Amino acid sequence: MATTYNDIDSRKKAFVFELDDVLFPGKDYYYQIYYLFANLLEYTELNSASKTTDLMIDTYNKSGEGAVYDALVNQLSVDEKYRSKLELMLLTARLPLKLLLYQNMLSFMQEVVTDRKKLFIVTNGAPQMQLNKIRQVEWHGLEPYLTCYFTQETMPKPETDAIDLLLKEHNLERRDLLMITGTETDILCAEASGIDHIPASEIIS
Repeated sequence: MATTYNDIDSRKKAFVFELDDVLFPGKDYYYQIYYLFANLLEYTELNSASKTTDLMIDTYNKSGEGAVYDALVNQLSVDEKYRSKLELMLLTARLPLKLLLYQNMLSFMQEVVTDRKKLFIVTNGAPQMQLNKIRQVEWHGLEPYLTCYFTQETMPKPETDAIDLLLKEHNLERRDLLMITGTETDILCAEASGIDHIPASEIIS
């Protein structure tokens, strides 16, 4: 049974989220970038776009995003000169399709806003890429209620710098916050910050 907003301690005043695999499936961003990049390669080098896309997605799922380009070099002999193009696409590309929030997470956030409480995104990763994701999410009107902190501008989670700054800037106490965690890094950050947390999977499921 999924956790809903009504199950949460009513004294909480603000909620903290990551992006990937908390608000939407992280793969939805990468898969679309890989599709765009594979089509670029097909146009310039005549590589099969479908074969390239399949290899990129398979490597992403098995070994993570950092291994994807090396797999292209090793298995399809893709030239190193295109590595920077993929890196740029990951930061700036316009996606063919909007990123869709998990339905239960959308409902949860909408209820937070209806209850006049605060929504924060505190996200690790390259700020330019995370901002590019944020711009391409279908927010259903939630945009004005979101405040974003990019941890690389202070110290990445699990360091608590971004949480400490959030508390100070918004005049909140630690007991006011609930972090919706996606990874062990989030959990460590919440615990080090002294704030309550629940796994995103409890809301999404």
